[in-house]
Amino acid sequence: MRIEFTKMQGLGNDFIIIDNRQYALTFQQLQILAKKVCTRRFSVGSDGLMALENSNDSTDFRMRFFNADGSVGEMCGNGARCIARYAYINKIAGKKMTFQTTAGIVSGEIINDRLVGVLLNLPEFIELRRIVSLHQNEYPISYIELGSPGLPHVVIEHKGLKDTDDTSLTELAIALRYHEAFPKGANINFYEIGKDSAVTVRTYERGVEDFTLACGTGSASVALALFLREELSNNIIRINVPGGSLDVAIGMSDGKVEILQLIGDTNMIAEGIILDEDLKL
Repeated sequence: MRIEFTKMQGLGNDFIIIDNRQYALTFQQLQILAKKVCTRRFSVGSDGLMALENSNDSTDFRMRFFNADGSVGEMCGNGARCIARYAYINKIAGKKMTFQTTAGIVSGEIINDRLVGVLLNLPEFIELRRIVSLHQNEYPISYIELGSPGLPHVVIEHKGLKDTDDTSLTELAIALRYHEAFPKGANINFYEIGKDSAVTVRTYERGVEDFTLACGTGSASVALALFLREELSNNIIRINVPGGSLDVAIGMSDGKVEILQLIGDTNMIAEGIILDEDLKL
């Protein structure tokens, strides 16, 4: 089967995008496709697969997101920014658009050429201060779920993060990702606030099962936790990840989060045809 695809990345978070209106692949077929073609070296390789489909309401389209292991992702912030630009370039939507995700409806906007912003699903659950016990140590964390069903994020401070290698964080990241305190697992976001109030973030992503160069919803969860804990006062927070920098804008009304916007660069990498001879759909 020949499948046309576009490869995009947002801050090093890379994705394979297909227009599933052409192929009508089933949910199970998309899972098989994601697990196969996202595997680096053996296929195209990416952090995830996104399938654009017709929506069943007044939104412009539907985004289905699959992690590299074939599991379903409720939502992906950088993925949403990439697919928004894809939809605009391919005349599926205008500069301002709305689209369905598993976690709810998302609004996107082409701000300036490659710069794309998305209004993320608002948090359905916020626990700003929790203690997690692990290996006879206690770790203070924040726990946030974005959208419904909620995309789970753990926010944990790590002093000296800028100078810390991922490998030295992996054991702790995995232990927290599978901790019994988080029944459906969690994305683990380590952070450190810099002198300029910019925040360094590293995310161990559930589904990818490794550190990635960027995680949009993870970055937004870190920014939101720090803002609500009053550790940062600016409602536009600069987040620095290994893949680059992005901004998170936060809007409040009557003590509730009303706006959570992710703004950053997107990059069209390639267009091609999947010819993987080992792919069985």
